[in-house]
Amino acid sequence: MIENILADAFYGPLATLVVSLLLGSILGLERTLAHKVAGVRTYGLVSMGSSLFILIARYVVPTSSIYSFDPLRIAAAIVMGIGFLCGGVIVFKDSTLQGLTTAAGLWVVAGIGMAVGYGFILLAVFATAATLVVFTLFWFIEHRIVNSK
Repeated sequence: MIENILADAFYGPLATLVVSLLLGSILGLERTLAHKVAGVRTYGLVSMGSSLFILIARYVVPTSSIYSFDPLRIAAAIVMGIGFLCGGVIVFKDSTLQGLTTAAGLWVVAGIGMAVGYGFILLAVFATAATLVVFTLFWFIEHRIVNSK
C-alpha cells in the first residue's frame, strides 16, 4: 500500500515527507519525554529536511541537462550540516559533557530521513525502532549498572 503511494509522481514526494516527519517525530517524542533539549519539532524537522534534500537531488537535479552534478553530494552536505547542528547540542555543564546521545540521535534521524528520501522505508522504520531501543532500554540498563556501583 505505502509503496503504491510513494511511487505516485504527485503524492509520492508528499508521502515521503510525511513518513520521514512521523519517524523523526517518534524519536523526538522520546527525547521530549526524557526532558532533552532537542525534541519532537527538532527531530521531525531534521528527518523531514533530510528527506526533502534527497528528493530534490532525486527529482530535480537529473531533469536538468545544464548541470553536471553528483546527487550524492547532497547526502554528504546533509551529514556535514547535521554535524554542525549536533555540535551546538553538545555542551559542558558542571565539568561534565552533556548532549552526546541527543546529538547522536539527531545524526541518526538525519540518516533515517535520508533513507526515506531514497525509498528505503523498511530500513528507516527498523532504524527508528533500533534507536528507540537505544534511547529507552539501553538507558535503563546503563542506569541500573551505574546505580548498582
